[in-house]
Amino acid sequence: MSKDQAVAFVVDDDPSMRRSLDSLLRSVGLDVRLFASAQEFMQAARPDAPGCLVLDVRLPGMSGLTFQQELVKAGEALPIIFLTGHGDVPMTVRAMKAGAAEFLTKPFDDQVLLDAIHAAIERDRARRRDAAGLAEVQGCYRTLTPREREVMKLVVAGRVNKQIAAELGLSLVTVKVHRGQVMRKMLARSVAELVRMADRLGVAGTA
Repeated sequence: MSKDQAVAFVVDDDPSMRRSLDSLLRSVGLDVRLFASAQEFMQAARPDAPGCLVLDVRLPGMSGLTFQQELVKAGEALPIIFLTGHGDVPMTVRAMKAGAAEFLTKPFDDQVLLDAIHAAIERDRARRRDAAGLAEVQGCYRTLTPREREVMKLVVAGRVNKQIAAELGLSLVTVKVHRGQVMRKMLARSVAELVRMADRLGVAGTA
């Protein structure tokens, strides 16, 4: 499947609900994966694609809320939309505080669910784009030599070439060469862009 095609993972122990959700979500072009329990979901291979998890609160074995906690601990960022026939305010608050995208009570309006799913998928798409961008910046940073990293840190701290030369005990020409290499390897079109990259990497210098 295409990496751009979104996937909705449905975890619900009610076969009729799974069939209903499968039909609804496929009708709007989503790829749907159905599971009867949290354990079944965890054991399945998942495609590398944007998506969301439509999760029933009451499940056999591990409950939906406990499963959410386990996913958070594991660093899993898939947005979760909870469905329940037995919701209450404390339960909703707990789920939302833990990062749930939405909490809907059965019976729910189909369009409300679809809107929530599309919003969650867009959120996941944005997260994936951000992660891919950071990975690219990290890859560029790894190509820098130790000296180039020192120069980069001073450049983003606002030092001019003469100051960098004095602080590192280098000639002005050498600093210019290192600075040029930093900009080329980091694919930075300006110092401002280099500053943003350094901030994402957590290597910003001090002014």
